[in-house]
Amino acid sequence: MPKNTSVAAHLRRLLDLLASGAPAEDFGTVATEARRGGVDGDDLAEIEQATQAALRVRGALRQHQRREAELTALFDTAGDLAALRDLDAVLRSIVRRARMLLGTDTAYLTLPDEEAGDTFMRVTDGSVSELFQNLRLQLGEGLGGLVAQTARPYATPDYRTDKRFHHTHSIDAGVLDEGLVAILGVPLLLGSGSGGKVIGALFAADRTPRTFSPDEVALLCSLANHAAIAIDTAKAMTDARVALAELAEANAVIRERSAAMQRAEESHDRLSDLVLRGGDVADVAAAVADLLEGDVTVFDAGGWPLTPTAHGAGGAGGSAPAGTSGTDAPKGFVGTDGTGGTDDAAALVRAAEESRATAHAVVHDGRWVCAVLAGQEMLGSLVLSGRPDLDGPDRRLFERSSVVTSLLLLLRRSVAEAENRVRGDLITDLLTAPDRDPAGLVARGRNLGIDLNRPHLVLVASTDADVRDRLAGAAVQYLFGGDGVSAEHAGTVMLVPDGGATPGDAAGAAAEQLTHLVGAPVTVAGAGPAAGPRALADAHAEAARCLQALTVLGRRGAGGSAGELGFLGVLLGEDHDVEGFVRATLGPLLEYDDRRGTQLVRTLGAYFGCGGSLTRAKEELHVHINTVVQRLDRVQALLGPDWNSPENALELQLALRLRLLSRG
Repeated sequence: MPKNTSVAAHLRRLLDLLASGAPAEDFGTVATEARRGGVDGDDLAEIEQATQAALRVRGALRQHQRREAELTALFDTAGDLAALRDLDAVLRSIVRRARMLLGTDTAYLTLPDEEAGDTFMRVTDGSVSELFQNLRLQLGEGLGGLVAQTARPYATPDYRTDKRFHHTHSIDAGVLDEGLVAILGVPLLLGSGSGGKVIGALFAADRTPRTFSPDEVALLCSLANHAAIAIDTAKAMTDARVALAELAEANAVIRERSAAMQRAEESHDRLSDLVLRGGDVADVAAAVADLLEGDVTVFDAGGWPLTPTAHGAGGAGGSAPAGTSGTDAPKGFVGTDGTGGTDDAAALVRAAEESRATAHAVVHDGRWVCAVLAGQEMLGSLVLSGRPDLDGPDRRLFERSSVVTSLLLLLRRSVAEAENRVRGDLITDLLTAPDRDPAGLVARGRNLGIDLNRPHLVLVASTDADVRDRLAGAAVQYLFGGDGVSAEHAGTVMLVPDGGATPGDAAGAAAEQLTHLVGAPVTVAGAGPAAGPRALADAHAEAARCLQALTVLGRRGAGGSAGELGFLGVLLGEDHDVEGFVRATLGPLLEYDDRRGTQLVRTLGAYFGCGGSLTRAKEELHVHINTVVQRLDRVQALLGPDWNSPENALELQLALRLRLLSRG
């Protein structure tokens, strides 16, 4: 068999393994079989590289499958809440899904017994020990008691040897009888922050040592939030029935409360249905705006808008909440006076922190602000305007809508991070070997939704070494919601944003917002637009050179492009546009000479050539010294009063010399 045919057979084998979902170890046998079959040299290296690529694709596919499973389970949970009839059934469903999503041996939920003054097991899944199923915990005892006492998540890889928790004989006996080792517990909170009320705890546990990741903690917190809503909703419905029986004489009040509850249930059904149909954050904002008859905008944790303003039937229309206009407001535009900026974003962040601390929506500058949380993490905020008289039920609906928003933002971020990792591999290959397989790079980009043959801007960003690890995440957050892509490369981060701004404008905007997100100065250089793998790699190289120039020039924390750096741009630019530099520098003088038949450019050259001496210049030009003075006055009128400053004089002299050389 010819070697190229043999290589193709092994590559097809890799594709077959991918298609069948084979385990990772099977991929390694392909290169081994190829080596045994006599394949060596470049062909064997190509098979080994293809094996690594196939393993990366397999990992990405498995990550997507896991995310899809989480999304389905969370949507099913939202559906259960929307059709809430039996509280026990909903809680059993949540506990079962917690066990399924985290892949643990068991999961359980505890609730407080107000009469006994302790907590008890309400629902378990995967438990085999009767002793464990009947455990009761006092406040502060064991991991669960600490979760209930502090209202914070706790996890341990080995509970039996962990000295952070107050061990008791009864708890240790139950845990030992169940065989549990690793335990993760999160609180069931009504509200959030220090003002939240703990109404129980949700746990996931393994019978072998295990370290729970932050994503797993956040996911269990989201399920716990759903459980808290289910319990609170069931309690509210019970209270309504009791009030109806005991307060028959207050029939009008009861009808009003029932109507409010009915509206809340219908609103929850509408939001849940929206999520189940694949709605986005902007759709939630539109639904809440319609339900509350106001204007709603969703902001990220830094105070920058994630959605355009959604206008309800009774909203203020053009009076957009927190400063957006209802169209495509620029990021960071927060003020209602048309100015906006970082200070306004900071004010919104402070209001969101106040909402988290009080566990309720707060009023800020005439608008309602509600924190959007995933566990203890601040994901952003909801801002409602046009409803200064937000009453109890509507306020509660507004606050609960933040839970749905947090779910969508968490899922949206997880999907974006997974996609960005795959796209980052493409960018790395593009920069390191753009000519090795251009067609393959274009095809990979097309599969990821990136058309490399379409013109793109290229940005390169850097920051201080001690905060460099924040820059990659900030780049993902900056591009979040668009079609752009980012990747780390050589100590910097490359961004390929969508949109049609100039390289300098795009770099300036990115520098401002990345500096805000990182919390330290971020310098950004731009190049392009460029189309095709080689051109994009060249644009990256130009932007990298420009970034180095910005750093040397002391423009730390700024953004720019080679075209904005004057003669440095001529040296740094890929195309060395000498004519463009000469025209940009001497253009007003050249146009004046052409139009009036004057000799301003020649006079300026003579002036610089004579070291700035008017006397020597007039002799070289064979004119009166007053003529030289008058011409230089005209130069100043055309170029500005600082035309003779050292920096501008250097550029003018360089432009004059380049013009002379270009004319032969």
